[in-house]
Amino acid sequence: MALTDSTARKDQHLDVILAGKARHGRASGFADIHFVHEALPDLDHGKIDLGADFLGRRLKAPLLISAMTGGPDRAEAINARLAEAAQHLGIALAVGSQRAALAVDGPTPGLDMAVRLKAPDTPILANIGAAQLTRGFGLDEARRVLDMIAADALIVHLNPLQEACQPGGDRDWWGVGAALESLVKALDAPVVVKETGAGLSAATAKRLFDMGVAAIDIAGAGGSNWAMVEGERAVDPADKAHAAAFSDWGIPTARAIAEARAACPKATIIGSGGVADGVDAAKAIRLGADMVGQAAGVLTAATVSTEAVVAHFQTVIRQLRTVCFCTGSPNLTALRKAPLQG
Repeated sequence: MALTDSTARKDQHLDVILAGKARHGRASGFADIHFVHEALPDLDHGKIDLGADFLGRRLKAPLLISAMTGGPDRAEAINARLAEAAQHLGIALAVGSQRAALAVDGPTPGLDMAVRLKAPDTPILANIGAAQLTRGFGLDEARRVLDMIAADALIVHLNPLQEACQPGGDRDWWGVGAALESLVKALDAPVVVKETGAGLSAATAKRLFDMGVAAIDIAGAGGSNWAMVEGERAVDPADKAHAAAFSDWGIPTARAIAEARAACPKATIIGSGGVADGVDAAKAIRLGADMVGQAAGVLTAATVSTEAVVAHFQTVIRQLRTVCFCTGSPNLTALRKAPLQG
């Protein structure tokens, strides 16, 4: 696919999500989780410790900005704002797919060293699709996407539903698992594997950790639905009808987190997919997530300004802190044991 086609597709993805037309037909499951309220917390709200360790760095809060960017022109501004906000807030950042960047020589708008310069102390994750691992993407390309933004780790995203619904999508996934395992073992950097909105099952989570991945991002049902995104983009009525049948497809995020934690008790798990606010973030952590990711939830702010992104996450952090306060949890370790209502 030509770069111009890829750019147009990414911009269309962004427009569909910003218009609110990609919402999942299935709930994340967080609404069914309720903490037991502690009416007498022996805590100072301002001294609650939300710090978390991730990829060898200490974060001020257990949050990952899971970026979704458009074509290069929009990506440049969005990535700059997200990087500046991540640095200011002391949280982690994952860039959008760098597939197009591999097709050009030299720095790529929105995905060059400027991201690292704006966020020198931030864990930054490079990004590529798993389907590319059997289409010419190998160890050299993985190192290239890491180097272009001085990333701390590589995210490999799994999006079979999107590819199946996307006109011209990559539908031959034979051998992708073996190629992924080879990359994990050969790459001299941590590899994080994430779904893109349909969730990771407990069995797949265990399979990934047995490969040696550093972390998984659940990315369950409840947030953006990429079948719906591709359905909105489609021109052929048959393509639209095909995608529409998958409006409620996937494993709800809350369930996926809990089941992955049960199957992989020592794993690093990122909970994302329909995380609306800091209360949902707290619920994700209580269910077993070490980190919590947001993408579409912060996208509108990212199209406005760095200040808007900072304000968005300051609210999320404040809400997360208040959950800790009202459950008597002085830190995240205690929050993971906070009682839930039956």
